[in-house]
Amino acid sequence: MSKLNMEDHIKEVLFTEEEIQKKCEEIGAKITEDYNGELVVVGILKGAIPFMMDLVKRIDRPVVMDFMDVKSYEGTTTTGEVRILKDLSIKVEGKDVLIVEDIIDTGLTLSYLLEVLRSRGAKSLNVCTLLTKPARRKKDIKTKYIGFEIEDNFVVGYGMDYNEGYRNLPYIGILDESVYI
Repeated sequence: MSKLNMEDHIKEVLFTEEEIQKKCEEIGAKITEDYNGELVVVGILKGAIPFMMDLVKRIDRPVVMDFMDVKSYEGTTTTGEVRILKDLSIKVEGKDVLIVEDIIDTGLTLSYLLEVLRSRGAKSLNVCTLLTKPARRKKDIKTKYIGFEIEDNFVVGYGMDYNEGYRNLPYIGILDESVYI
């Protein structure tokens, strides 16, 4: 499917590329203020990659990057079961850790990851998300850095997908229901 065809499936653009970049600058400046020394930034694959890459460029601190890949969704539905497909390659014991997510929906996946990383002895553990969707929350997640709060719509673009498609859109949009119903 070409990018042109993908854009035909977007019902509404929620956040433009420019709005997202401005938010990355704001959050990056706040993270720079809040931390001293090295920060381990853990991106949750695959959706968080664009946000994490734009964000870390704006953090004026030494940063170590690593990734985790977890699965808890099939299409548009959460399975309720979290599986780690790719674990960290570095140790987080005694380190300041920042988890970077594209979106917090039910909070089940992130709640599980926070438990795992706490058990590994991180000195501090915080969460940064580009989007939060509180209407669907099942687990209360303390999130230190939030880009945008959204309503309960299925969004794609800027790393977020529907069945692995739409990740390369430079903006975030609401996917037309006709695509997934």
